[in-house]
Amino acid sequence: MSLAALEAKIEKEVTTYNQLQKEYSKIVSGRQTLESQLKENELVQTEFELLDDEATIYKMIGPVLVKQEQAEAKTNVKKRLDFIRSEINRAEKQIKDLDVKLEKKKVELMALQTEFQKRKEAASA
Repeated sequence: MSLAALEAKIEKEVTTYNQLQKEYSKIVSGRQTLESQLKENELVQTEFELLDDEATIYKMIGPVLVKQEQAEAKTNVKKRLDFIRSEINRAEKQIKDLDVKLEKKKVELMALQTEFQKRKEAASA
């Protein structure tokens, strides 16, 4: 492989590495959003547990508060919590997979850069 071809391969791998980092950042950010949603919904669930059976619950739909059955509200929050937890698990799996890919790509890049330096020095000599 020529020096120019090796340099082009390094540039391509750096671009791929940067794309993986962007994807990683996006997933981490999404996971943080899910985590805050989880905390919020857990708080709602805790508040529901404190209510007596006769308490009235309202759900905001746009600018309007609509009366909602307590059982239905509790079920909706439970389903939402289950969904958020599954999404967090999915995000964590993606993060682990990307960690592996990023580390692998980093090792490849270091090897390519070392090879490039050796060839450049050999060509100069």
